[in-house]
Amino acid sequence: MNNSSTTLTRIITVVFFIFLMVSGLYFARQFLIPIAISALLSMLLIPLSNYLERKGIHRMMASIFCVLFMISIFGGIIYIISWQAAGISSNLQEISLRIQEIIIEIQTFLAESIGISQESQKIWIDKQTSNGTNDAFVLAGSFLSYLMGIMIKSILVIVYLFLFLSSRSHIKQFILMLVPKEEVKETERMLSDAGKVSQNYLSGLGIMVVILWIMYGIGFSIIGVESAIFFAVLCGILEIVPFIGNLTGTGLTILMVISQGGSNSMVLGVFLTYIFIQFVQTYFLEPLVVGAEVNINPLFTILVLVFMEIIWGIPGMIMAIPMLGIVKIICDHVKPLKPYAFLIGKHKKS
Repeated sequence: MNNSSTTLTRIITVVFFIFLMVSGLYFARQFLIPIAISALLSMLLIPLSNYLERKGIHRMMASIFCVLFMISIFGGIIYIISWQAAGISSNLQEISLRIQEIIIEIQTFLAESIGISQESQKIWIDKQTSNGTNDAFVLAGSFLSYLMGIMIKSILVIVYLFLFLSSRSHIKQFILMLVPKEEVKETERMLSDAGKVSQNYLSGLGIMVVILWIMYGIGFSIIGVESAIFFAVLCGILEIVPFIGNLTGTGLTILMVISQGGSNSMVLGVFLTYIFIQFVQTYFLEPLVVGAEVNINPLFTILVLVFMEIIWGIPGMIMAIPMLGIVKIICDHVKPLKPYAFLIGKHKKS
């Protein structure tokens, strides 16, 4: 009787702890997301900071250089996108007219094939846009608020990134003080392995994105897509969002090709380019460049992606895989948690 009640109490405690953890991650997401992003980026920049420090540069200055290096990379990507987007904006009127023609063709198809008259379609559209003026103001306000939120979070990420890099020894010492003396060496190995997982995954992902830019750029240029570099960069960047990003980037490219009056063969060419690059990415790039550093069971990869999207949105999906890799490393080094590491990891062939 005592054993059963003890087991039940333990199960209730675990369930309650999981509930509190998930609730905390969800309700504190505005606070936690910038910290998580900066923590992962700091792990990526630690080798560069260590290199600069070995050259005699003070840690504070090395941290500042690393932050400026990261800002310059993101700034360069934004500049390339803006530069290419300027070419698209010059043809916005033609694209808008083409989109209107496509809408008319769709309305005609619905009227002739399904029997939904154009008058009924117009009534439905008018209902959806009946408060267009107010909606425009609301949309503009929401957009400005969204931009302000991004700017504030970006500043926080930069500040947190600098503080994590400059005070990483202090944080590490704090963690080591929490464990018994006999477990200090194992904890140091755990911290080192967790850092390497993040470094290898994020650096490999960055290299893969650059290779995808080149491949998409060559493919789209051969096909004749207007602003091919813009869409190549867009498709490559969206690859950091697993499963969804590649489909979104290619879908946007196909829609823009159609709106620009591209032929059916051009649309087919974009689709075949996507299929070919996905094949190369899956069977060659990911194993060679990203590697097996984040050795996660595909089932738990999908589960954690869905879970992180629910509680943290798109940023959660981007950070899900390296964060799960860190969790697996922790479970590998903590004896009571090793069964969970086995469950999360890939199945080993006997």
